[in-house]
Amino acid sequence: MKVTRFEDLRAWQQARVLANLVYDATDQGNFARDFKLRDQIHGAAGSVMHNIAKGFDSGTDAEFILFLRYARRSASEIQSEIYLALDRKYVDEYNFRNIYEKATEAKKIINALIAYLRKSKRPKRSS
Repeated sequence: MKVTRFEDLRAWQQARVLANLVYDATDQGNFARDFKLRDQIHGAAGSVMHNIAKGFDSGTDAEFILFLRYARRSASEIQSEIYLALDRKYVDEYNFRNIYEKATEAKKIINALIAYLRKSKRPKRSS
């Protein structure tokens, strides 16, 4: 399948699932009232999706890789923040594991896309 828009990328699709899990978890109980942590994890969740989209339209594979690395870091940030949410009892073990594992899956897909772009001998993409 030819990828013609960022929505076609498995990495972006996985990031979207992750973002929605984060938003669902933060809508409840004390998590919803901890504005600082809630806003921080929302920002990271959006950043995974948005950096993949921005990178796709960046014009060059090298620049795309840079944005993918930002997205990967944001997924790691979610993993760190969800630990704090677990420690504060804002999420249960099930939601913690689900979010943590989705972030891990997102990072694996992002890593595979980075590896593909690094070894690709494709002509330069136009913007």
